[in-house]
Order: sequence, then C-alpha cells, then structure tokens
Amino acid sequence: MAKANGVTFEGAVPAEHEVYFSISDSTRYRAPTMTLTHRGGVDIEELDKSEVAQVPFDPLTGLKAFVVANALSELNAPKALISPLVQQLPKLWELYHGFGMTTVELNPIRMRPDRSGRLTPVACDFKCGFDRDDPRWQRLGLPGHLFSVDYSDFEAEINQLRTYQGQSDVCIINAGGTILAPTFGGGANSLVTEMLGDDAIISSDFGGNPPYEKMKEVARICFKHWLRQANVLFIIGGKSNNTDIFETFRAMADALREHVGRHGPTPLYIVAGRGGPNLVRGMGALRDTAEALGLPYRLFGFDSDMSEVVAYARKADQWMRQGGREAVARAIGLGEPLRHAAE
Repeated sequence: MAKANGVTFEGAVPAEHEVYFSISDSTRYRAPTMTLTHRGGVDIEELDKSEVAQVPFDPLTGLKAFVVANALSELNAPKALISPLVQQLPKLWELYHGFGMTTVELNPIRMRPDRSGRLTPVACDFKCGFDRDDPRWQRLGLPGHLFSVDYSDFEAEINQLRTYQGQSDVCIINAGGTILAPTFGGGANSLVTEMLGDDAIISSDFGGNPPYEKMKEVARICFKHWLRQANVLFIIGGKSNNTDIFETFRAMADALREHVGRHGPTPLYIVAGRGGPNLVRGMGALRDTAEALGLPYRLFGFDSDMSEVVAYARKADQWMRQGGREAVARAIGLGEPLRHAAE
C-alpha cells in the first residue's frame, strides 16, 4: 500500500484514432520486439491477433522507420496515420536503448489533428520497466525508493546484491511457509515453486556462478529472516555447467554455522540436490556442517530426478510437522546427530 501525494487532471485530447505501441525484450524471438496496432485503448487485449503486429528487429540497427511503415501497411491502417507514426515511433528506440529499459509502452497514443488537419501523435499514457543490472538507467537520476516500494525488507536486502556477479532474484511466496528453498537456475525455480506450493517460503534463482562472498551474504540474509520458522532448508538446482558447487555450498554452510553461533541452534532438516563442478567437495562441506550442528540431512547427486528430490523435501517437512521438529530439538540439546530421519 502507498499513500498518494496528489491527483493531476489533464485536458482531453480529441482524436478519432488511438494507437498502441510498445518495445520489449521477447523471449520468443530472442530480440527486442515492437508491438503495434492502430486500434489501441483500454480494450487492446480483446483484439484479434490479426489486428496487432508483433515485429522483432535487430538491436544493432535499432527500430527503423521501414519496420513501422511495413507493420502499419500490413494492418491496413489509415494512410493518414502512417507518415506521422513513421516519423515519431522510431525515436522511442533511443529512449528504450539509451536508459537500460526492458519495456516501454504507450497506450493510447491519440492522433490529434493540427490546424492544417495533419495528424499529430500525442502519448496519453506511458509506462516502462528497467533492467537494474544495466547501469544506463542511473542516467535518469531516479530515486532508489521507486524500485523498492513494493518489496519486503527481505527482498530489498537481497536485491541490493544484484550489482555483483551471479543472480539474486527472489520473491516471497508464503511468509508462513516452512520450506526455505534457495534455488539455482530458472528451470529448477519453476519446478520447485510449482511443486512446493504454499509450503515454500520464497521463490528464488541464485544461479549464475555467484562468488563465495555473495553467496554467503545471500544465505545470511535468508537465514536471518526465515530460518527460525523453517522446517527444511532445501538447496536445489539442476546440473550446472559453470557454477562452482563447492563455493556455493561452502558459502551456505559457513553462513549456517555463523547464524547458529550468533542466534543459537534451531531444529532443521537439510535437503540438497545438485550437479556440477566440484559437487563432491561441495556436498562434503554441507555434510560436515550438518553433522557438526547435529542436524538431519539428505544429499542427492546429479543422477537424481529433481521432482523426486522435491517430493523428498516435502516428505521431510511433513515429518518435521508430525513430531520430527521436537525430536530434532531434543537431539540438538543432547548433542546427538540425527541422519535420514525422514526415511
């Protein structure tokens, strides 16, 4: 929720035609893509696909006038619209490209006649998104709070690490969840988020070969906010080509040791599934930490089916809910490590 500081009223722009225009990064075409129709306005999403042009173009050459002209011609747009739009719309590529945007959208552009009857495009609504990893957005001098107003304290802390190597994409799924799942890779993230459902506390992607220092800081933030309520620490990802498993697992293991040293022990079941460079050394570091802290654990290698690993994490969570958490707490107090308690 945010409190509005005021309301601005603007005069109406008389026009017979409304145009929709956007540029965005397309995962389908793997290129910037122009979306254009001369039937814009609030009902844009109800249009038939034949009435909307989607045209990918080469980012090296940018959005050229002929791309706009060809799209309008194929849509059978009124000829009076084509010339003014061809002159003005390509300029938006400079805005998009020059300031690190991921999308720019104008809807509607109302085509207002001037004194001579020539149509002039007037942008009546504008929105855009920025790639925070692209430093060019900083040229606008926008205040930082614009990008964190909808974030929780946890998400804001994690997002501060986006300037370094590796990804740090995260959002809270269920603040009352019981499985804390640092995940590596977009495919793993999609599968894990879907299968864990409301049991997951966060949805995350910490891939991209993060260095030890960043991964340790990410883990520290996760543990600070969520470890006390978590039943399961679920570290999961696919078989990596470039992420050093030893560095990431060692960083998380060290962060876990330091968290327990500062805040005391907490009942927790550790489940990890991964593949990639230095996997055995990485799992050894995680195993040593789990045993030193007296926590139950289960480790899965690269030959394990990820859906079965996720199912095991849910099984461990259920075991913890049904008395396992108390059993782990007693074991921690007695210094008796538990292993594979969910089996």
